[in-house]
Amino acid sequence: MRFLLRLLIVSTALFVAGPLAESQLPSDLKAQLWPAKWITSDDAPARDEAVLYFRKHIQLPAPPQKYVVNVSADNRFVLYVNGQRVGAGPARTDLAHWHYETFDVGPVLNPGDNVFAAVVWNFGGRSALAQISDRTAFLLGGASEAESAVNTGNDWDVAIEESITTVPKPQELGGYYYAAEPCLRIDGAKYAWGWNSDSNTPHLEWKKAIAIGAGARRGASLQENNWQLTADPLPQMTMDQQPLGSVVRKSGAEITGEATPDAEYKIAPRSHATLLLDRGHLTTAYPEFTASGGAGASVRLKYAEALLDAKDEKGNRNEIEGKHIVGVYDEFLLDGKANRVYAPLVWRTWRYLQIDIATADEPLTLSHLQSWFSTFPFEEKGKFASDESDLQKIWEIGWRTARLDAHDTYMDTPYWEQMQYIGDTRIQALVSYSVAGDDRLARQAITAFNNSRVPDGITLSRYPTSMFQAIPTFSLLWIGMIHDFWMYRDDPSFVREQLAGTRTTLDWFLHHQRTDGLLDALFWWPFVDWGSDFGFGIPPEDPDGGSTSMALQFVEALRNAAELETALGEPARAELYRSAADRTVNAVKKLCWNKEYALFADTPAQKHFSQHANILAVWLDVVPRDQQQELMTRILSATDAGFHTDHKIPPMTAATYYFRFYLARAIEHAGLGDRYLELLGPWRTMVSLGLTTWAEQPEPTRSDSHAWSAHPNYDLLRIVAGIRPAKPGFAAIAIEPHLGALLHVQASEPHPAGRIDVELTRATTETRAQISLPSGVPGELLWYGRSYPLHAGEQTISLPAH
Repeated sequence: MRFLLRLLIVSTALFVAGPLAESQLPSDLKAQLWPAKWITSDDAPARDEAVLYFRKHIQLPAPPQKYVVNVSADNRFVLYVNGQRVGAGPARTDLAHWHYETFDVGPVLNPGDNVFAAVVWNFGGRSALAQISDRTAFLLGGASEAESAVNTGNDWDVAIEESITTVPKPQELGGYYYAAEPCLRIDGAKYAWGWNSDSNTPHLEWKKAIAIGAGARRGASLQENNWQLTADPLPQMTMDQQPLGSVVRKSGAEITGEATPDAEYKIAPRSHATLLLDRGHLTTAYPEFTASGGAGASVRLKYAEALLDAKDEKGNRNEIEGKHIVGVYDEFLLDGKANRVYAPLVWRTWRYLQIDIATADEPLTLSHLQSWFSTFPFEEKGKFASDESDLQKIWEIGWRTARLDAHDTYMDTPYWEQMQYIGDTRIQALVSYSVAGDDRLARQAITAFNNSRVPDGITLSRYPTSMFQAIPTFSLLWIGMIHDFWMYRDDPSFVREQLAGTRTTLDWFLHHQRTDGLLDALFWWPFVDWGSDFGFGIPPEDPDGGSTSMALQFVEALRNAAELETALGEPARAELYRSAADRTVNAVKKLCWNKEYALFADTPAQKHFSQHANILAVWLDVVPRDQQQELMTRILSATDAGFHTDHKIPPMTAATYYFRFYLARAIEHAGLGDRYLELLGPWRTMVSLGLTTWAEQPEPTRSDSHAWSAHPNYDLLRIVAGIRPAKPGFAAIAIEPHLGALLHVQASEPHPAGRIDVELTRATTETRAQISLPSGVPGELLWYGRSYPLHAGEQTISLPAH
């Protein structure tokens, strides 16, 4: 009570007299505030577009071995010390969990004068939709008293960079949804070259920064601004040098130079020239080039996942002849000085990059066409190889897709949106566990979705985001994502932290459960899949709702939550969830089963059928176990997905790339795992079309890189090699291979305790299994109805031919 009274007195003083001096604060409140202050420019717009430089000189008699600083900004920063790039951030999140990055800059300090400098930008109304913001500002604090000399405050200098501006989305992108970083224009004649190291920078007017309140950790009793600071749990993204691409086409009679990555290109005065570069595969990187001469010239870098033909179709991604480029771009206006290095503030996505050059009265030389590859630093620890060469290509492309769609958040597409959606992220996290053995980005995502919950109780569809969007069905998948984590990682405390969110989510759905057990017509955007005749991804509903697919996604979430509550939470809730799931299952059986076709219809009206409803019905045992294989064969036959029967089948909406993840779940569950490889036809088609990452949906597709299509990497390990958790926390291992027509499979999957290795070799009379498990983890090999115990270490087992 005394603490609350003291806080009330402090708050009253703030209201009456303005902010208290730090010395006036009670010691317990003072300890919650950083000594460093958030700073900005008094001349810059607070929330509109701005690029600011911050700088401070400090003197050190001798450079310490360790000098740790915590750094944040709104929106983004890059930190330099003595002209060397130290790192960037903060990782995207929301204001209530605003991140700061931690760097040890000791190795780059010098005796005597040292320059700390940062560029901070805010693209205002043109910011990526994944960017949440309050106002443009910068914060840097020493981790201890030993580093306090660098704390941001009124003794830092600030300047406004006028040469970097955004430009509108190119009209040539048409109606395609674009929500990523804006195009940039950088005027080299006005740019403040050397701003991060040179005290006499032209074009800048350095002034003293103004402080707008102390940094404060999340949960602080006293908050002087809207950023509640939390340490970023993620590492810095990669910055690996790579070529910009190989020149595959050039035009402009006056251009000279060999078409090699390290060539110099000389462009005559008053001319136009074009270089088209092919990276050979999609990449996400910071593009960069060096220019000498060419005062008044413009250089535009245009980025595209694929080229378009005369019909504006992508076709084979490897083909160049007769095709043109359409895409976002950055434009650079050159100042004519020698060896100027130009690059945008943000990373870009491309396979093809076109350089359009227009010179003025001076000749221009371009050189060092290179880039800096940037993604989350995943390592490929999982492996898959077989006697079918196509599968190696599918594995390679899938892993590239997963990597390029992972940065400081997971992303649906690195080119078009850069948004972390639940439906995509659930699949991406499973690939991260099984191939990278890394759960850091998945933890970030699970936590972010929990933080996104709206007052109604459910999550947003994507987060972080500055624009509201709710997909109620994705909230159900978030619960599945938590359950997946629980199976792959032994961290009950983390899972338990999510249960408050799973409860409010399911309370919302329970409120929308009809008396018959199905769901009402859900508002917002109840997306299920980009089915060919689903209206904007929404399967058919009757006027009062009753979607079979949505109801069964509800069942999956209820059952997953019931298991979590039984193990870690409230058993009474688990019973409530099981009862609700049973009511929904009974309603689906009673109202949606079509006896004529022996299929589940999409609604009780039974006018429309889809693979989706039947996939989920098999996976969730709505269909009796002894009937599941027959039903799976029927629905796959209907869409020529690799099986053929003579049964009478109605027209059915087929699952697209995304929902085939759940098709794989049903195939495995029904005991048809040996036919999994037959389902990879769409991926083989994408390979034949020259894609180097997996597309969002079948042709014509907007996005050529969508990680929700990368699930074959997961299933080659889970279904084909057969590796899966047998108990929560991966406390036991089950290996149940499904080789199909393969004669040889060799696979590895990382495990928290080590590595799982599986090698299977099929001969005429037997199949030899060589398996190695990590220490302390029991296992079981399952082979067509027979069980073989496994122990830690290596073992060889002779299995009957099948």
